[in-house]
Amino acid sequence: MGQIERATEATLARGARFVHAHPRALASTVALALAGFGAAAYGIAQTGPDASDLPRRVVTEIVTPEDVIPQLEALAGHELHLYRSEQTRSGDGAETLLARLGVADMEAVAFLRRDLLARKIVEGRAGKLVRAAVTPAGQLEELTARYAPADTTLAATHFERLRVVRGDDGRFTASVEAAPLATTVRLGSGTIRSSLFAATDESGIPDAVAVQMAEAFSVDIDFHRELRKGDTFSVVYETLTADGEPITWNNAAGRLVAAEFVNRGQAHSAVWFKDESGRGGFYGLDGTSKRRTFLASPMEFSRVTSGFAMRMHPILRQWRAHKGVDYGAPTGTPVRSVAHGTVRFAGVQNGYGKVIEIDHANGKSTVYAHLSRIDVRQGQRIEQGDRIGAVGATGWATGPHLHFEYKVRGEQVNPLVMARSSEAVELSPEARQRFAGVALQIRGQLDAALTVGATVAE
Repeated sequence: MGQIERATEATLARGARFVHAHPRALASTVALALAGFGAAAYGIAQTGPDASDLPRRVVTEIVTPEDVIPQLEALAGHELHLYRSEQTRSGDGAETLLARLGVADMEAVAFLRRDLLARKIVEGRAGKLVRAAVTPAGQLEELTARYAPADTTLAATHFERLRVVRGDDGRFTASVEAAPLATTVRLGSGTIRSSLFAATDESGIPDAVAVQMAEAFSVDIDFHRELRKGDTFSVVYETLTADGEPITWNNAAGRLVAAEFVNRGQAHSAVWFKDESGRGGFYGLDGTSKRRTFLASPMEFSRVTSGFAMRMHPILRQWRAHKGVDYGAPTGTPVRSVAHGTVRFAGVQNGYGKVIEIDHANGKSTVYAHLSRIDVRQGQRIEQGDRIGAVGATGWATGPHLHFEYKVRGEQVNPLVMARSSEAVELSPEARQRFAGVALQIRGQLDAALTVGATVAE
């Protein structure tokens, strides 16, 4: 086999490896592009003339193809570069990391051990994104690491790029620079088999997106009791990327743009949208608000361990009415206010332990008990979603959990029922008109997300 044939075969093989290594990313990109193209084509088709009325003519032109030999010679002149990506692991050294990257180069190992800047690749926190360019013989040409910046104020917008490069003289040099993170739109879908998080993990969707999805549909679906095997979902979400690679070190990475959830045969949709005041929230594709005056839960996502009903008291060992909802969660889990209001009480109160009571409008109030800490004071004005404390096991508690009550003129009522029946925050006519255009585009993306999920599953 000649040099030209070997070069051509190597190039085709590299293309095949890319398709094999990144099927989900490639399918998502193509589906998203087709979704956008479809929306554009739809808009054009409504205003264009009928094709049957257009004049027709036949154009014949002789096309002479270029000689294939010069093209193959130019292709053979390209130098072949091999790339491999990894994440650093706890306990990694220079030799073990480079070995996983397919590098067999003791000079590179020695440089990573002795150079103070290059050593940062294997030192410190694990999870750095590393890519190596190597020769066919395994000699290192370039090593690039991307990780969170040391300056925590930049972590949400930038990353650090550390490069180790072999110069023309064969010597290595190391340099580092701060670079901005980019936002990429991704598509995903899945089917519930056991739990929401198991399904999103199987689909490669970040936990942060799963939490936001549960929050967006909290007024439509009780994820603790109404989730069913076979329920399906599709999502459009944003992730932060460093040189095209999704980052793993930023817990805020992954923002839900839109979702559709089919629960027990009924479809629910949610689209993130900002109104004229700049306040964002989720709305159905029909413009119906998902935001209520009272949130469905005082925590982003948790497990109901005891509902609003009769139960055997865990300490008194007697059947008593449980006039609240208990949420099981680890000590320290943030607790938020479910609505705007003013703190009536913040302190210790008998069996409730550390407890907060907040007054809301029209004689309504909420109680948050067994806290490990209190982050508000009496008389303080609170906004919906503000952190007010953390889960604990103070007072009469057998383990860490939050006891939550909803009162109307001093009488406890079922919090889950009251949250669903609370008033929705609606869009103005002007914002609703703008939302309609957003919803049209989102509909196409959600359909594409469902297609991507089906393709990947096959």
